[in-house]
Amino acid sequence: MKAINVLSKSTDQTLRLGERLAKHLRKGDIVCLEGDLGSGKTTLIKGIAQGLKIAPEKVNSPTFVLMNAYHGRLPLYHFDLYRLEAVHEISSIGYEEFLYGDGVAVIEWAERLGQLMPKEYLRVELKHKGENERSIKLSAVGKRYLHVIRHSPSTINY
Repeated sequence: MKAINVLSKSTDQTLRLGERLAKHLRKGDIVCLEGDLGSGKTTLIKGIAQGLKIAPEKVNSPTFVLMNAYHGRLPLYHFDLYRLEAVHEISSIGYEEFLYGDGVAVIEWAERLGQLMPKEYLRVELKHKGENERSIKLSAVGKRYLHVIRHSPSTINY
């Protein structure tokens, strides 16, 4: 299994999915998020934060600084590349140290990495399905992430 599709029917379910994903993430993992504005990327990251023992209310989109770091069970490096105009801009913050470091890197608008896209990562595509519903596709890019997909929920229950 290289991909699974999950239907989230609420913000709470998207948070819960992130929290459950975090249980399978480890040092050096990279999660690349794609989706339109308002599709739930930051909400999913708040769930991942909660699963890493980071208060979700601390998480906000680092739109103007490219990255925020949070400390929990593992460090969480939250990138938001929405305003990235040129790939070389990310080099100025030493992104490699965070992407391949001692924590979990989660990247909103990851497609903007271009040639800097890592060779292996968990790809998460979020799409609007209705006012509160989101289609969330989790895909393994590389062998490491097959384990994460295998242990990810295909449904979200309370």
